[in-house]
Amino acid sequence: MVKFMKNEIVKRIERDFSNTVDLVIKPIRVSVLQTIYVIYLESVTGSDKVNDYILKNISFLNAIRKNKFSDLPSLIPAPNTKTLNHPDEIEFYITNGFTIVIRGKDILALETRADIQRGIPEPTTEQAVFGPKDAFTENIQINLGLLKRRLKSKDLKAKSVVLGRKTKTMIEIIYFDDICEEELVTHIEAELKKVDVDGILDSGNITEYLSEENNTHFPTVIKTERPDTASKALLEGKVLIFVDTSPFALIVPGFFSDFLNPVSDNYKKSNNINFLKILRFCCFFLTILAPAIYIALINYNPETIPTSLLINFSTQRDNVPFPAIVEAIMMLIIYEILRESDVRFPNSYGSAISILGALILGEAAVNAGFVSPIMIIVIAFTFITSLIFTEQEMVNAARHWRILFLIAAAFYGLYGIVLAFIYFLSHVTELKTMGKPYFYPIAPFDRVYLYKGLLKQDIELDTKRSKMLAPHNETKQRRNEG
Repeated sequence: MVKFMKNEIVKRIERDFSNTVDLVIKPIRVSVLQTIYVIYLESVTGSDKVNDYILKNISFLNAIRKNKFSDLPSLIPAPNTKTLNHPDEIEFYITNGFTIVIRGKDILALETRADIQRGIPEPTTEQAVFGPKDAFTENIQINLGLLKRRLKSKDLKAKSVVLGRKTKTMIEIIYFDDICEEELVTHIEAELKKVDVDGILDSGNITEYLSEENNTHFPTVIKTERPDTASKALLEGKVLIFVDTSPFALIVPGFFSDFLNPVSDNYKKSNNINFLKILRFCCFFLTILAPAIYIALINYNPETIPTSLLINFSTQRDNVPFPAIVEAIMMLIIYEILRESDVRFPNSYGSAISILGALILGEAAVNAGFVSPIMIIVIAFTFITSLIFTEQEMVNAARHWRILFLIAAAFYGLYGIVLAFIYFLSHVTELKTMGKPYFYPIAPFDRVYLYKGLLKQDIELDTKRSKMLAPHNETKQRRNEG
């Protein structure tokens, strides 16, 4: 190891952080021949903590005068103190809010992070009437605290990975070592260590790295802002990934059924919620099939429509100058624009603008003869059924398959829809998420996980975990008799 003199280390820091306005280098003369340096970044370090922990500490100076620099960690009341073995480590710690103390070749890093995070908010994208009202924040330590507040077990483990050449972002891989499959954790850690990029700014940046084996529009990684959702996933044998500066945690693996049901289902009776679960599953297929079925019936299979209804449809379409397929695509594009504007506008008036735009455009288009009223109904029904999904990637996947089914129906009618549906089933059944089948628990069929994803059984009967996720620890509840 190369030995650095004190001036060399300080000069190196000044060189590496040149033109950095928040860099503070404070020399402290301990004796005639001895000077120590206190170095920190004002923007990420609490100046009051530097003053209280270091500068005002009398015992600190006494330790230096007595040449007991190694005793400094026990004399400083900082929450976390580390001895650095090489100047290359300084960059990581000083940019993470640590204060660097240098004497000769000795380097200490003392945690003095500034409180620059917001308070614990309520969930905004996964709202529920019942259940906890806290949500993850951008601070990874607070997120770990929210998780461990619920999961008080020594078996809850974490592995750390630092990604990003410029951002040095901390990634935490959380799992239960007595429940989760070890190969799954190893696979995730190996995939993350392959990432070599300048910056990781959010958890969304690493979702593509975790799903790179799939060429699909479907999401294979679950994003959640709710600690209760994350805790439930860990107890089932899944892996949780925290990314510093991101309020969304990642859960892997994510199966198709996981994206159809919100967390609020956990706080309702199974008899009441199973109808809604089945309804959501049907809504997914309705949102991708409704326009295609209408096009197929109008263009190729009018004999399947009752005569009176068919006459009504024909009357409505008398003044429409476009074919039904052009009419459908045009309206789909308009509604996608309205959806995007609703997402981008501020909450205070975004919904009002989109509703007003939909009403005015729909009525004006019908009066002008550009589209038929039945087409407005079909497209509106299509988008209403898509609103039950909170995961935007699932909505995007539904849009992709909606267009594919629509094109197939325009060329081959109901026969084309059947062919497209066969292709859909073959696609989702061959997908993998972390090496596991994406269409699980339907293909392959697993009754245990079926009652966790697509259905819900009474809590007294929910005694097992999935064999695929927890092959070595299936039992999660034992029923006491008597």
